[in-house]
Amino acid sequence: MTAATTPAPTTPIEAWTALRAGNHRFVAGEPAHPSQNADRRRELRAAQHPHTVIFGCSDSRVAAEIIFDQGLGDVFVVRTAGHVLDTTVIGSIEYGTEVLGASLVVVLGHDSCGAVAATAHTLATGEQPPGFVRAVVDRVMPSVAGITSRPGARATDAFDPDTLRTEHVRHTVEMLRGYSAALRDGVEAGRLAIVGVEYDLAEGSARLVEVAGEVGEAPQV
Repeated sequence: MTAATTPAPTTPIEAWTALRAGNHRFVAGEPAHPSQNADRRRELRAAQHPHTVIFGCSDSRVAAEIIFDQGLGDVFVVRTAGHVLDTTVIGSIEYGTEVLGASLVVVLGHDSCGAVAATAHTLATGEQPPGFVRAVVDRVMPSVAGITSRPGARATDAFDPDTLRTEHVRHTVEMLRGYSAALRDGVEAGRLAIVGVEYDLAEGSARLVEVAGEVGEAPQV
């Protein structure tokens, strides 16, 4: 299908439904490769109106447009190692929602994340990564508090990369809503949702683990 035959999503629920459908096609090995023809290129020459901002890890195995089977102009993608935040990243996300009109923000984590593994290693051993990689680890570190603050939690729980990965996705969703008044206001008004998603490298599936707003689906625990 092309953008000419499929109405563009305009609400958080519609945007998430489109992403879920695309991911199901990708997992099944039946991608539609929508909105990738010459007509679509010409249509987008003057302006773009993506339905979703995807803020994900820079990992080469997690290409957002591919794993959600989206086309040109459908998603506005921002990527950093370990999906770590800074002011320019938040500004880029706000550009996608406030200027381009996207109604959904997806925080996309994944298994076997090098940034999360490096952070877990630093926690367990005290060894710091080289160079500016340390800056990435420093920005993953605040997510540890969400693990260790739980009743009955042990400090060593944060040494597990899988546990830390999930908490880091959830913490990033909360950071976006906490730091950005524009995103927070959009969620409260119901015109925007922010979701946390974990991608499974082997299966190709995307699992919802955190939701701020309404997307018509509850997060998995």
